[in-house]
Amino acid sequence: MSKESLNDRDLEDSKDKLDSKDSNELSESCDETSEDSTESSESKLDSKDLRIKELEEKYLRAYADFENTKKRMEREKYHSLEYANENILKDFLPILDTLESALNGIDSNLESSENVKNISKGIELTIDNFLKALNKHNVEIISTDCEFDPNVHNAIMQVKDEDKNDGDIAKVIQKGYKYKDRVIRPSMVAITKNN
Repeated sequence: MSKESLNDRDLEDSKDKLDSKDSNELSESCDETSEDSTESSESKLDSKDLRIKELEEKYLRAYADFENTKKRMEREKYHSLEYANENILKDFLPILDTLESALNGIDSNLESSENVKNISKGIELTIDNFLKALNKHNVEIISTDCEFDPNVHNAIMQVKDEDKNDGDIAKVIQKGYKYKDRVIRPSMVAITKNN
């Protein structure tokens, strides 16, 4: 064998060894990369699963808030419709008070006159019709024949009255009214204070 051919063969063997070594290194590198890639993919999947759970929880909370808001608005709408007439009815109460004051203001000495009797009767009929119309729309006069109740009565003064117990209603200054279950105007009363 010639020297040249021996060198060529050595060169090829060296080249094969290098290729083999590079191939092994490349394979090991790929294996490492594959393992890193697998671990990276798993961690990405785990983080995405966590993110999906977080978003689901946020969605459920938002949906529950929406449903609660929807129910609250339905209740408010129902109450608004049910009590829509409250302000109008409240505006009529001073008119009724004026009629009652007019009736109470008629001097008993003048009642002997036929004209005054007719006016008095007319005012009474107007008040009766007014009260019937209010009752038709669920407006009631608050009772003052019972004990003082701060939920429906407003005590504006105290008077002495030996016939009644302390805290009882002695006199009605202004009638109070309820619309359905709401007080639209409390009764203004004087209560007894004997001490």
